Amino acid sequence: VTSHVFSRAGGPVPVAASGRGAEIFDTDGRRYLDGSGGAIVVGIGHGVGEVADAIAEQARAIAYAHGTAFTSAALEAYADELAPLLPVDDARIYPVSGGSEGVETALKMARGYHLARGEDRHVVIGRTGAYHGNTRGALDVSGRADLRAPYLPWLGAARHTTTPYEYRCPFPDTHPEGCGARHAAALEELIVETGPEQVAAFIAEPVSGAALGACVPPADYWPAMAEVCRRYGVLLIADEVMTGFGRTGTWFGSDHWGLRPDILVAAKGAASGYWPLGLAVASGVVHDTLKAGGFTHGFTYSHHVVGAAAGRAVLGYLRDHDLVRASRERGDQLDSALRGELADHPGVGDIRGLGLLRAVELVADRATARPFPRADRVTERIVAAGKERGVLLYSASGCATGTEGDLILLGPPLVITAAQTDELAALTAAAVRDVLG
Repeated sequence: VTSHVFSRAGGPVPVAASGRGAEIFDTDGRRYLDGSGGAIVVGIGHGVGEVADAIAEQARAIAYAHGTAFTSAALEAYADELAPLLPVDDARIYPVSGGSEGVETALKMARGYHLARGEDRHVVIGRTGAYHGNTRGALDVSGRADLRAPYLPWLGAARHTTTPYEYRCPFPDTHPEGCGARHAAALEELIVETGPEQVAAFIAEPVSGAALGACVPPADYWPAMAEVCRRYGVLLIADEVMTGFGRTGTWFGSDHWGLRPDILVAAKGAASGYWPLGLAVASGVVHDTLKAGGFTHGFTYSHHVVGAAAGRAVLGYLRDHDLVRASRERGDQLDSALRGELADHPGVGDIRGLGLLRAVELVADRATARPFPRADRVTERIVAAGKERGVLLYSASGCATGTEGDLILLGPPLVITAAQTDELAALTAAAVRDVLG
């Protein structure tokens, strides 16, 4: 039977029927351990009735009222409860429908902020190897060559600086003690070369997510980068789409280094997959400047009342079940279990991450960190082998050279149990051995 769905899959896939906790079941009754929370989305687990009830209750009362005409009790309450947890001074929350929309909103906030101050700054600096979304502006500030390639004629306004990738450090002569200063010097050099009067913002993930696989920067990286941004009046945008809402073992990835960005973007775990929700968060200073100067921007489904109800219910569940702490504890367990299973495997180059954002980088030669040829499709084969064994893993490629480089990313729901954590590591290792021996 021909499906009328424009599928994202390369071939036939099972039909998802239900889920609970860290498990998904298909219509044939087969159980899958959700080792990746989909696309590192599901934080509070599948099948949480309280969130479904909150969505239904709000939809019954009123499902939609345009943000220019009304606010809502759900949105005001959600923002009040979330603001103190955000690593943003005097946070002001602009809800949208996902991470890419959030990034687009953040970029426009940065542009509008400078315009309101009488400065025509328009250049945004991203990082090589980074991923910030699939809309055109988000793709332009991204640094993944393979995703950018089909759309290059539409791109080119952004600039890109170095990224902390400790396994393949671009500064081996000062690695690891001086890496943060070297990255900051590279950013400063690019700002000066571009012209400080033209640079509006620097955008980066506190911990690199899908594109480079849970890359944790050196301890001196974020303080040094923030200082350069402040010195040149460049707004710092933290992309916390993947690292927010407890994923790395703190409420937000920025918290690990005391980073206070001017603008923050969140999504994924914000509504844990129960609703398409993203957030662009401006500091009070950025917000007040934008309001004074005017902010030309908007989406039909921004400030959505049902989305706010979903986000608030998810936030409450994260708090009530102490899932940020759980992410830390289960993350440490997962790291130890993965190392126990795979640390000596000749095809495993690195195991890294924070909290329940973990990655395994696969290499053809451990001594030289040489990646597999992209044509070998190692990542895709391991993900397929894992699915056969009943575990869902997340794939990423291109980390080493832009085209070559294989990663398996793990980001299970934060409710994963201790027994399931050990099972996840064992099944991941078995999938690696299925493909690499």
